[in-house]
Amino acid sequence: MSEPASKAFLLFFTLIFLFFTSTLPRDLPDATTTTTTTILDVTSSLQQAHNILSFDLQTQKPSTHTTITTSTPSFSNSSLSFSLELHPRETIYKIHHKDYKSLVLSRLHRDTVRFNSLTARLQLALEDISKSDLKPLETEIKPEDLSTPVTSGTSQGSGEYFTRVGVGNPARQFYMVLDTGSDINWLQCQPCTDCYQQTDPIFDPTASSTYAPVTCQSQQCSSLEMSSCRSGQCLYQVNYGDGSYTFGDFATESVSFGNSGSVKNVALGCGHDNEGLFVGAAGLLGLGGGPLSLTNQLKATSFSYCLVNRDSAGSSTLDFNSVQLGVDSVTAPLMKNRKIDTFYYVGLSGMSVGGQMVSIPESAFRLDESGNGGIIVDCGTAITRLQTQAYNPLRDAFVRMTQNLKLTSAVALFDTCYDLSGQASVRVPTVSFHFADGKSWNLPAANYLIPVDSAGTYCFAFAPTTSSLSIIGNVQQQGTRVTFDLANNRMGFSPNKCQ
Repeated sequence: MSEPASKAFLLFFTLIFLFFTSTLPRDLPDATTTTTTTILDVTSSLQQAHNILSFDLQTQKPSTHTTITTSTPSFSNSSLSFSLELHPRETIYKIHHKDYKSLVLSRLHRDTVRFNSLTARLQLALEDISKSDLKPLETEIKPEDLSTPVTSGTSQGSGEYFTRVGVGNPARQFYMVLDTGSDINWLQCQPCTDCYQQTDPIFDPTASSTYAPVTCQSQQCSSLEMSSCRSGQCLYQVNYGDGSYTFGDFATESVSFGNSGSVKNVALGCGHDNEGLFVGAAGLLGLGGGPLSLTNQLKATSFSYCLVNRDSAGSSTLDFNSVQLGVDSVTAPLMKNRKIDTFYYVGLSGMSVGGQMVSIPESAFRLDESGNGGIIVDCGTAITRLQTQAYNPLRDAFVRMTQNLKLTSAVALFDTCYDLSGQASVRVPTVSFHFADGKSWNLPAANYLIPVDSAGTYCFAFAPTTSSLSIIGNVQQQGTRVTFDLANNRMGFSPNKCQ
């Protein structure tokens, strides 16, 4: 071949090489790298979205599998083991939303309020602001009010899943919100100054032989964040970040689990004035780490729950003192913040997308000595919040690996959404949490791509925060039995263990 022909030949192949390399997607993973994926069943999740709007509790058969596994329960017996049924909020209270998108926006609004109140509570703890620093709310107090409201940035939050318990003797059954992000147990009580609408009849303390007011001098009263006295009896107050609140008498009462036993002298709030976004449930069970939480009052060595899909009519269980971590369970260190005892922190080391570790600073998930940072597991917060330095690279990695999906407009706090209309299913990269002991928890696709309307718009169900606190919310926990092994300071995540 002549020299000119040789040069022309070389130039031709050089141009061909440059053309193809310039048109290759630069943000896709290297072809030699294996990407782990999972299937999102679009058809099934959209069907659930349609069904939840028409769900009617009255047409459902009552549950019969809530049981208690001991015949002689005792408040002082830490070996007490029992199981309660869990229900999504929407299956207890009839939904009044015109479409699924309005329901989602309502959920996200409530969730944002809760997240802001949890971070505000942590900030007050970090700044050593105590209940003695709280100021009375400047408002006119009516003669029939039981207590002067006080305002505070602290909040116990609002749960999204209900459980069924009995209160009093004879026991009356009530749906109660389940919440690992708070400590105070309370329910609405007669007589009501102002009570919101709930599914069950309002509790009447005069009809119970085991109801007993707590005195102002008791340890239980002094353990409250907000309290006052009236005629020697303790009054409680819980304020929420959205302006909702509950206050009334602080008392002890019998709490029963099923029909075969009860726990005596559980401290709880008997709320006579309860206003705001509460709806459906009679009150709240606080499962946090504080002294007045149900877990501490029961002297529980462990508890676990499994949350069914929020749009499902199914139910699962809340179990105490029956840790069962199988070989398929992912375990992780359980840590506490010395500044605030309510929250359950988990030792998270990083996250991956499609089997590839995301470049996140190690400090993003570290709980430092001053009480800043860290990530908690909370069943009352819906959407997982991650520090911006963790969220941005996670989102960017997911977007790079889903260039085959059609992006669409942001929705509320979700900045990454897709139009999946017309598709029965899609394959997406797996999102995983990696824990400090080397284990990893792989999420199902439905736990991080969720529908926000019934037309096929799905959003990446994580959100950024500038707060030092990150939270693993209940959308990511769905379908996984989450175990809090309090005795051994560890957590367990067991997929597909809701039954």
